[in-house]
Amino acid sequence: MSLNETIPTLEGDATFGAYVAKPEGQPRAAIIVIQEIFGVNPGIRQKCDKLAAEGYLAVAPDLFWRIAPGIELDPDVEPEFQRALGLFGDFDQDAGIRDIEATIHHIRRTLRVAKVGCVGYCLGGRLAYMTAARTDIDASVGYYGVGIDGLLHEKHAIAHPLMLHIPTEDGFVSRETQAAMHEGLDDHPKVTLHDYEGLDHGFATEHGKRRNEEAANLADGRTAAFFAEHLG
Repeated sequence: MSLNETIPTLEGDATFGAYVAKPEGQPRAAIIVIQEIFGVNPGIRQKCDKLAAEGYLAVAPDLFWRIAPGIELDPDVEPEFQRALGLFGDFDQDAGIRDIEATIHHIRRTLRVAKVGCVGYCLGGRLAYMTAARTDIDASVGYYGVGIDGLLHEKHAIAHPLMLHIPTEDGFVSRETQAAMHEGLDDHPKVTLHDYEGLDHGFATEHGKRRNEEAANLADGRTAAFFAEHLG
């Protein structure tokens, strides 16, 4: 089992697992790594390990614990990809945000790290936006978040910095959706959008055929600078 931390729900009536990567010495801050539809798989754990090497406490909660606890899927294996799409349909996103909020509380109260950011991918990119709007997280980053145009009515609640990475040829995010995101968010004082021309969904994944090395490094460099500025 790759999950090495247990987190209580907000209600305190259950617990869920998380993968935690710890830096050497005192963490400069904590970052919650929000999974894709493939669970806390090797790619998400590698994201955590990289952040820990940069001095952050990295925590990836198992947000699918209610429907498929501990699941790890490979997007390059078609049956597993289809299973992931099914899990996405079954997933209660509002409950997921409450689990992310519980993770924030656990980091601050139990792991004793005050500054907390988040970075999410795919489904996690959408959840990073929702986390920025619905919690007191200190900074948020979303990669290729899906369906954010349907969440623009929540933008007034974004009180802390948010960065979104948008590939222009995203097969899951239409040009119309991208245009709506820009129209709704370009003038928001807390939000920064970056477009990646000609790139598709999943370009910054750690493993597999979706990765684009140059664009991933560019986006990750922007993310690193963003967290350095807003989390310390």
